[in-house]
Amino acid sequence: MTLDFTFFALAIPAVLFAGISKGGFGSAAAFAAAPLLALIVEPAQAVAVMLPLLIVMDFSALKPYWRQWQPRTSWILILGGVPGALLGALLIGRANPDVFRFLIGLIAVSFVIYQFSRDQGWIPVAGAPMSDRSGFLFGIGAGLTSFIAHAGGPVASVYLLSKRLGKREYQATTIIVFWANNLLKFGLYASLGFFSPQTALADLYLFPVAIIGTYLGVYMHRIVPERLYFAVIYICLTLAGAKLIHDAIA
Repeated sequence: MTLDFTFFALAIPAVLFAGISKGGFGSAAAFAAAPLLALIVEPAQAVAVMLPLLIVMDFSALKPYWRQWQPRTSWILILGGVPGALLGALLIGRANPDVFRFLIGLIAVSFVIYQFSRDQGWIPVAGAPMSDRSGFLFGIGAGLTSFIAHAGGPVASVYLLSKRLGKREYQATTIIVFWANNLLKFGLYASLGFFSPQTALADLYLFPVAIIGTYLGVYMHRIVPERLYFAVIYICLTLAGAKLIHDAIA
């Protein structure tokens, strides 16, 4: 991984997008940075660079949303995320980079299709709150997709939306769940050898961008409509996901 102009030209806006999302402005789109980075570095390096930054983003966002999460819902998703992350480690530990690249691309494109279908009303939101068992299963799915591409948000949102949480309670629950999940992933990534001096140096340069993006997201969460932001995210994810799938197959 070379920390050159091309890397930072893509990494800075990608991390800024993720920070804005983590701060509360379209949180499910925070994983967009990993598919974008995977266009120019190995997939394992992309997720390794992003993980410490996501932990910092979550920590920065905890203060404005402190104790506003829904405790039971949070614990169900956190506990479900443990076997999901372990399953992801088992899968990725035995896969070659092209499989990793294909999965990240597939998750990116699937996210766009799911969000668009839901916005069009083709996928209805659950009419009644889901059970704890369902929540645990969605936690497993969130933990798995989070491990592969930091993309657990869309999976968790299906369960969270059924709970009819308020806007801030929803955001706070998402933050605390994935903060805990990311701490678990840190140990698993380290055991798989994802981290390197290059990823650590990249993080040092990108930490200020992550913090600025997070607080900008908190501000935008309060006053700015999300339609334009999501339009940009959807376009970027579709293009990046399609390119990753093409490269993996080719």
